[in-house]
Amino acid sequence: MTDASLIPQAQPIGTYPATTLPVALPSIMGILNVTPDSFSDGGLFFAAEAATTHALEMVRQGASIVDVGGESTRPGAEPLPLEEELRRVIPVIEAIADPLRAAGAVISIDTYKAAVARRAVAAGATMINDISALRFDPEMAAVAAESGHTICLMHMQGEPRTMQERPHYDNVVDEVRAFLEERLAFAVGAGVREEQIVLDPGIGFGKTAQHNLLLLRYLHRLTELGRPILLGTSRKRFLGVVLKSEVPTDRVVGTVASTVIGFLQGAAIFRVHDVGANADALTVTQAIATAGATDPVGETG
Repeated sequence: MTDASLIPQAQPIGTYPATTLPVALPSIMGILNVTPDSFSDGGLFFAAEAATTHALEMVRQGASIVDVGGESTRPGAEPLPLEEELRRVIPVIEAIADPLRAAGAVISIDTYKAAVARRAVAAGATMINDISALRFDPEMAAVAAESGHTICLMHMQGEPRTMQERPHYDNVVDEVRAFLEERLAFAVGAGVREEQIVLDPGIGFGKTAQHNLLLLRYLHRLTELGRPILLGTSRKRFLGVVLKSEVPTDRVVGTVASTVIGFLQGAAIFRVHDVGANADALTVTQAIATAGATDPVGETG
């Protein structure tokens, strides 16, 4: 029999802190990499027309957030010049803003550069996804505070270029929690309202496979910080280690499993490539986890 302590919750299943994000939680965030070199789908949606088509398809499959990124943050990636990042992402955001708004979905900009975030918000983005948690650009906190939009603060040890060079923690769960708690306090001190803030443990960012598994196992410790948790496990290398697969597209089922565990541990937003599979898994898991709450078991079959 499964040990019930495998899925402890710091909050009742399906309940989340108040947020400025204008979509219901839990939510699927579809990944739209407008890059030639991302680890899993680099180059597939580089052109604005292809990106627009894919964004709308992800919404049709169940995404309520589309995360647009122009700079690859795969391990070993080099920083992208500001003007090139703007050239990649702004036309895409402008192209998808109205169709997504009509479909009830929102745009997130995946950037750590304040200038990109500012332009993206002006073009129609209503969320900022900052892998640096306000550390790489001193102006980013002001952009978030002035816009009033949701901002995600992510844990990362090092930077993308160096983060997988012998990552080490004495206690990965405690250290990631302490980092996120400090960043939350920093953001609030810089004028960002607490309800604007989402936290992300940074799965795969400066962590070994075992570190990632432990963070998933004890994810409820992070929900205790009182902010929605964004979980990004999609097709990542630690799943390949478990599944013994070097092919990112072979890790879809592993991603779905982590989405289910993440939801049961209290995660609120799931950043994925394969929207349909994860949305279906989340819907079924929600139905099982809340069975009897409004419809007693057996009443409707």
